Amino acid sequence: MTELKERIAAFTELGKRIDNLDAETATELFAKARSNNSWFTRESVESALKGIVNYLHEDKLTRWAEAYPVRNQNKKVGIVMAGNIPLVGFHDLLSVIISGNQAHIKLSSQDTALMTYVVHELINISPALEKQIIIRDQLKDIDAIIATGSDNTSRYFNYYFGKYPNIIRKNRTSCAVLTGSESDEDLARLGDDIFLYFGLGCRNVAKLYVPKGYKFDQFYAAIEPFKYVSDHHKYNNNYDYNKSIYLVNGVPHLDNGFLMLKEDNAMVSPISVIFYEQYASESELEALLEANKEKIQCVVTNNNKRPDSVNFGDAQQPEVWDYADGVDTMKFLVTL
Repeated sequence: MTELKERIAAFTELGKRIDNLDAETATELFAKARSNNSWFTRESVESALKGIVNYLHEDKLTRWAEAYPVRNQNKKVGIVMAGNIPLVGFHDLLSVIISGNQAHIKLSSQDTALMTYVVHELINISPALEKQIIIRDQLKDIDAIIATGSDNTSRYFNYYFGKYPNIIRKNRTSCAVLTGSESDEDLARLGDDIFLYFGLGCRNVAKLYVPKGYKFDQFYAAIEPFKYVSDHHKYNNNYDYNKSIYLVNGVPHLDNGFLMLKEDNAMVSPISVIFYEQYASESELEALLEANKEKIQCVVTNNNKRPDSVNFGDAQQPEVWDYADGVDTMKFLVTL
């Protein structure tokens, strides 16, 4: 078992290697990633890699780890990884290794190439990690489990893994609160929160809360630069399908040619659609957010007084100490 300082050094070096990928390696990696999952465009993969590099710094990793009683308990922790966005399971891998445990990974078929690359690089940097990171087809003989999936797969996970200490994640999405005082730049940055990864991540904004009578003209003008998403055949197929359903059924909606807005109290919208809900007062807004808190990953707003919120454009830039579903993964791991 490696020491904490060595593990932090290995991940720090991984961050440097990712940040300095040569053109040939990067091109090959992007091609392999896209062959696993056609949603994984070069831009999406680059964004995911940039996000990882952001927290693979020695000072950040040290500060993060020092907040916990990290010890080398070497428990076998199974990780069932999702594949909705590139390297979405990386933070769980990082947490398990830094916490002094073994990671037994069940890769997603949608994100095999990128995760395999990361694991191989880590072992290349620190050969001792080969005993701490094991890719497996089936997860048996484990001490705990971290599994990420949908509301449906969470039932399956609970059935098979409920006997172990566990973190089992369900569907979550993110929302944005608009007041009508946003600048064009605010709304353009909100476009990043909506369209990065084509809206497939739990940190993507799928719902807007807007003041009563809000006009969407400024919003639509600000997000016009994101029209390129319609060049992706899968995104465009979703747009065409949802538009035809709304038109055939006479469902009221707004449409700018690549993103539809539909008034709906549901939180999770289909690809190419954003749901919105109107509020008449601050207290009504608070009640709406409270009623849906179990479904919300993060709230995007320019109101810095709102707890647990992020600024426009920052939804997809979590820090290493920001945990999915608000569940402290490291606390779970160091207390096994």
